[in-house]
Amino acid sequence: MNNNKIQENVINWELVSVNPNSKNWDWKDLFCFWGVNVQSIIGFSLIASLYVIYDLNFFVVFFGSILGSFLIYIFSNLIGKPSQKYGLPFVTFLRTSIGYKGAKYFGFLRSLIGIFMFGIQTYFLSRAVTYLIRILIFSIDKNILEQEIFLTFLLGMNIIDWLSLIFCIIFQIYFFSRGMVFNKKIINFSAVMVYSGLLFFFIIVLLTDVKLTSNAFSQILNFNNFMNTKNIAPLFTVAGTIFAYFSIIIISFGDFSRYTKDEKQLKKGNLSLLLNLIIFSFFAVFIVAGTDVFLNQKFTDMERIFTNPTDIIGKFDNLQLTVVGLLFIVIASASTNLIANFIPSQYSLINFIPNKLSLKKVSFTIGFFGLIIGILWPSLLSQIGILSLIDTFGSFFGPLVGVMVINYYLINNSTIEIKDLHKFSYESSFCYSKGWHIKAIYSIIIGFIFSSSTIWNNNLMFLQSYAWIIGSGVSGFLYYLLAKK
Repeated sequence: MNNNKIQENVINWELVSVNPNSKNWDWKDLFCFWGVNVQSIIGFSLIASLYVIYDLNFFVVFFGSILGSFLIYIFSNLIGKPSQKYGLPFVTFLRTSIGYKGAKYFGFLRSLIGIFMFGIQTYFLSRAVTYLIRILIFSIDKNILEQEIFLTFLLGMNIIDWLSLIFCIIFQIYFFSRGMVFNKKIINFSAVMVYSGLLFFFIIVLLTDVKLTSNAFSQILNFNNFMNTKNIAPLFTVAGTIFAYFSIIIISFGDFSRYTKDEKQLKKGNLSLLLNLIIFSFFAVFIVAGTDVFLNQKFTDMERIFTNPTDIIGKFDNLQLTVVGLLFIVIASASTNLIANFIPSQYSLINFIPNKLSLKKVSFTIGFFGLIIGILWPSLLSQIGILSLIDTFGSFFGPLVGVMVINYYLINNSTIEIKDLHKFSYESSFCYSKGWHIKAIYSIIIGFIFSSSTIWNNNLMFLQSYAWIIGSGVSGFLYYLLAKK
């Protein structure tokens, strides 16, 4: 009776192996998955900013991005393969490495970071919705926005800001809590729509002055310094930056790879990240370079290159173009929030109390706390440097992956005792020391110390882009020495 009761405490149908019939993702779906991760406002600004920082040096940024995406490809295959093979989400697979309780609390840490980032991302998503509402009101009667109700602020937001934020929370919870079958449709739709939007703006920028914008873009493709040894250090810096941007996705990649048909489709789909970066970089850089040339002709006081898509759209001073651009930004931001923050938080929260939580319950929980974070972000959270604390907690993720990879491939020889995964009893091979695998936890903590030191130690900050890899390498190596027989 006691064993049955214990088994019930760790079983939840969202955490067990998926039905083989549900493994219907192919490489095209993973192409859309990686496309959505690339297509965010942050992704656009990051890639465009890298070209600006390195004086539009095509060699450094393009090949640095390719190197970074290749590193992502390697780690995504390593962490995604066992989940694809056994149909398990990240947090269930984590039990095999650090025990039931270890997975419970470290998984909960992943959900906390996911919820926090969900709230922040939702706040910025609501800003785009706010602009759309203001444009709509202004088009009806521009004097309406001068009424006192729209000039009253609470916690740094007026009534339109509040309504936009609440709407975005409700909108996301409604659509994102409907299960992975529907989420897959959202991901594929978003990837296609955003690329269509980028193509649209590419054509708009090109047609402003074909000769001028084409020349501006061709100047970027400069191979004169292709073999310059001074490019080596910046190249690795760019690679590390690209890897750091995607690192939050890698740890929870099993939540998506579990639905992939087979390993061949998994590897082919992960390789499509390179193609996504090439396509997205082309559009982003052409739009930024072409817009800069166009705006420098139109304005005489241009002091910087605009890399934020919202700023670029605003400078065109075209109402219809602005509305279309904001709609694409809403789609891109919401779908990125789904993949990077919402789905991983769902599984990790369910694993915390598996016998009581469901997909709907955790979705409402994420929405509630995400709303609080979104409300507090402009007036409080953005002012106290809390992102450094979030980055510090995130320093656990590299070490976690290092232990998971070594444990699965080298210690357990690529096998998992599925029957023991959902049976928290002393007979289970994953019980370890009362639910904790001490050797793995010790290795993770040591890896965390190395990883987080790149954030807080001024002398090591130049390695911050590689903090994830450093932590993963240290914890993986140490765990292998401790756990090998």
